[in-house]
Amino acid sequence: MPGRVVKNAPYTADLVTETAQTLPDGNHIRQTSTARAYRDSEGRTRREHSLNSLNGLAPNSQLPAVVFINDPVAGVNYALNANDHTASKSNWTRPGRGNPAPARTSATPAPGGGPAGGPRGPGRRNQNQNLKTEALGRQTIEGVPADGTRTTLTIPAGQIGNEQPIQIVTESWYSPDLQAVVMSRRNDPRTGETVFRMTNVSRAEPPAALFQVPADYKVSESTRPPRPGR
Repeated sequence: MPGRVVKNAPYTADLVTETAQTLPDGNHIRQTSTARAYRDSEGRTRREHSLNSLNGLAPNSQLPAVVFINDPVAGVNYALNANDHTASKSNWTRPGRGNPAPARTSATPAPGGGPAGGPRGPGRRNQNQNLKTEALGRQTIEGVPADGTRTTLTIPAGQIGNEQPIQIVTESWYSPDLQAVVMSRRNDPRTGETVFRMTNVSRAEPPAALFQVPADYKVSESTRPPRPGR
């Protein structure tokens, strides 16, 4: 679940991640995973995942649909199993005030739509001479304005045993209104292309019931120990 609470920016959207890879023999592998995302004005979030759509699983796998609810107002997280009507409850801890916000130019979206990778502090951009960043301007994506950034990372010849330089290109479109990445595209010759996008975006307030555990669910407390140093 996301650690940063975003208020006054409600939305509902489908999250689609598509991967495409071409093998040396010319064969192609294409996979798609989907999720449904909600956020209310208080920063609560809900993600609905169909595990059968995850990459690498057999198409006929009878796996449960799972739902993750993050409620910073009540200070709890829930993981819901829709098949057997059970829920696992754990405490939610607010991130420290010194924690920076996620970088807008992160590369590949994580499961559930958030961008992967950490933020870069001021002055660090030029430390890597093989990393180039350029602004792509603003355009409207799924009805919301988004600012685009393209980053090109070059792996020099010989660095990982490669005979020729390798270029990894990432294009990311960040919506200031939603405070989220609405589309990204990562092209890596080693693994292929990964495209993430939000679709069917609605700015309306989601129903409050979506962020609550249904009454017929059996709730169990998580016994996960705290991380060292926290």
